[in-house]
Amino acid sequence: MVLGTRKLITITPQMGVREAYFLMRDEDIRHLPVVEEDQLVGIISDRQLRRPNWADEAPDIEHPYLLSDDLTVGDVMEKDVVTCRTYETLSKANKTIMNHNVGALPVLDKTDALVGILSAVDLLAALQDLLKYQKSKKKVRA
Repeated sequence: MVLGTRKLITITPQMGVREAYFLMRDEDIRHLPVVEEDQLVGIISDRQLRRPNWADEAPDIEHPYLLSDDLTVGDVMEKDVVTCRTYETLSKANKTIMNHNVGALPVLDKTDALVGILSAVDLLAALQDLLKYQKSKKKVRA
C-alpha cells in the first residue's frame, strides 16, 4: 500500500489534550497515532478532543469543550486501535474503515512498526484518481 501519509507525526500518552489539539490544528491533521517506546499504543482524533466520550456525563455543558492539559492523551485516546498493513489492498483498508467507523488507520509493516497513516480522505483521493484515469481511458478510445 503506497497511499497514505508517511510524514508521520506521533505523540505520547503523556501529552496534554490541549497541546495535542493545537498540534492537530497547526499541522492540519485529524488523527494522531500515540506511541510509547516506539510501539503504537493508541490513536486520538480531533473529534475525541472536541467531544470526548465522557462529555455526556459532565455536569456542566461547557466542560467537555474546554481543552485542558489537566487531561492527558492517555486519558482519552482510543486504546483498541484498528490498523492496516502495508501489504493489504486499498479495498481491504476501505472495508476496515467502513466496518469500524473510523476516520483513519495507522499503517504497520510486517514487523509491527508504525510506518504511516491512511485516512478516509486518502481513500477518497485514490477514488478521484481512479475516476480521472477511467475518464482519460474513455477519451483515448473515442
